[in-house]
Amino acid sequence: MLFNLEKSAAKTIRKLLKPFEESILHYSYTIPSFPFSHIQRYSYVNVYMKWKKDSYYDSIEHIHHSIQLKPVIALKNCITQDPNGCIPISAVSKRGLQLDVPVKVARFMRQYPSIFEEFTGPEYNHPWFRLTSEAAEIDRDEKRVYEESREELRSRLRKMILMTKENVLPLKIIQGMLWYLGLPNDFLQHAEQNLDESFRFVEMEDGLKGLALESREKVYSIMEKNAMKRATHVIEFPFFPSKALRVKSKIENWLHEFQKLPYISPYEDFSNLDPNSDIAEKRLIGVLHELLSLFIDHSAERRKLLCLKKYFGFPQKVHRAFERHPHMFYMSFRNKTCTVILKEAYCNESAIGKHPLLSVRKKYIKLMKESEVILRNRRMKNRFSNCSEKLMLESNDLEQGGHEIGGFSLE
Repeated sequence: MLFNLEKSAAKTIRKLLKPFEESILHYSYTIPSFPFSHIQRYSYVNVYMKWKKDSYYDSIEHIHHSIQLKPVIALKNCITQDPNGCIPISAVSKRGLQLDVPVKVARFMRQYPSIFEEFTGPEYNHPWFRLTSEAAEIDRDEKRVYEESREELRSRLRKMILMTKENVLPLKIIQGMLWYLGLPNDFLQHAEQNLDESFRFVEMEDGLKGLALESREKVYSIMEKNAMKRATHVIEFPFFPSKALRVKSKIENWLHEFQKLPYISPYEDFSNLDPNSDIAEKRLIGVLHELLSLFIDHSAERRKLLCLKKYFGFPQKVHRAFERHPHMFYMSFRNKTCTVILKEAYCNESAIGKHPLLSVRKKYIKLMKESEVILRNRRMKNRFSNCSEKLMLESNDLEQGGHEIGGFSLE
C-alpha cells in the first residue's frame, strides 16, 4: 500500500513540473570570474595509460650508472679526506650500508681498478687503497666546480625548501636529496661555510631537526622563466610523447582541457587549493617538473620522490601522476628500481640548463667503464698464464716419461 502511494505521488509531481521542464533544461548559469574560482571546478577523468618501453631513455648512461657511481664517490671521498690520501680496508669495511655499497666493500673497490689502486699496507699485510692518478685528477676538477658554483648549488637547495608547505625540511630528508642536487655528502656538516644567513636550523615535530628558509624575494620556476623568454603569458606544459605511445581521443581531450587550466607556481601558497580538484593536480605536476629540473641528471628514484609527500603537500597517490602524464615523465625500470626521468631535459636541452656538476659525473662514469677493460685483460692474462703453466707441466711429464722409457732394457 505504501509503495502505491509513493508511486502515485511521483506521477503527480511529474505532471506539475511538466510545464516548466523545457525552461529547466535550458537554464544556464555563468560561473563568476572571481579569483581562484577554478579551484572548485572538477573535470577529473580516470586516465590510465599503459606503460610503454622507450629505449632512448633507458639508454641514458649517466642516469643508469648513477646507482653504481654514488658508492664510488662516497669511497673516493673517504680516501681524499684522509691526510695521507690512502686508507686501509678496515677503515671502510664496516660502513658498507652507510656508503650504499651493495656488496662487501673490498670486493666492490676491486671492481673498479681504474679508480681505486690496491697495495699492501705497512702493517699486517692488510690491503690498502688510494686513488689512481686519473681519479685524483677528476677529484680536483670536482672540487673546483664546487668552489666556482657554490652559490648556484646553494640556490638549488633553497628552491627545493621554498616548494614545501612551511618552507622547512627535515635534515634527514635533505641529506637523502644531496646526491640529486649535486651537493657534497658532508654539505650539512660544514653549514657555516655552505649556508648563508637566510637558512636556519629549527626543531620540528617528532623530535626532528630541520632546515628552514626565510626569503621574501620572488622566485620564478623554470616554466615561468621560459614563458618570459617567449614573451607569452600562457604557460603550458611541454609534451614529448614516446613513439610507441598511442593516446585515445578521450585522453587527448582531457589533456587539452588540462593545458587550459591556470599554471600555479610551485613557490606560491597552495593552502587554498582543494586537493581533489583538477587545478591541484596541475600544481602537483608543476612541482614535480620543477623539482626534477633542479637535479643533476633531471631524474630520481620514484621512492625518493615519494618520501617528500608529507612536506610538499603531495596527495596520497602521487605515484599516479607519472602514469597519467607519460608525455612529461618516463619511468625506467632498469637496475631493479623505478627511475622517473623528466623528458623535456633530453628533448629540448635549451629549456633546462645543464647542472654544473654533470660533466664531472660523466668523467667518473667513463673512468668506471675502463675498469671493465682492465679486469677483462687480467682474466685473459691469468688464463694464458695458467695454460702456459699447464703446458710446461705436461711437457715436463713427457720428458720425464721419455727418460724412463729410454733407460728401460729388455732381457
